Amino acid sequence: MSEHPTASLDDVVHQKHRLGILTVAAEAKRVEFGYLRSTLELTAGNLSRHITVLEQAGLIAVEKGYDGKRPRTWVSVTSVGRTALAAEMSALRALVERHVASGS
Repeated sequence: MSEHPTASLDDVVHQKHRLGILTVAAEAKRVEFGYLRSTLELTAGNLSRHITVLEQAGLIAVEKGYDGKRPRTWVSVTSVGRTALAAEMSALRALVERHVASGS
């Protein structure tokens, strides 16, 4: 008997907001904190906490700098993050396929 696809879900990646951060950041070379905040409809504090979790797991890199005189924070997905995101998407596809195959 094969392992159920949910066993492949990564708790760090699977959390809704962290999955959102990874997918949005993976679509671009890097993404600005404010864009993530508004796109994902998160408070700055909530987004900051999720970014910290992802950064500590090595899934994203955070770059701080300036755009003119304004301080900015940019987020980019690391190669480890891209691999983790691909694995998460694969597990989700397997769940969908299993659901469809069961006729539900």
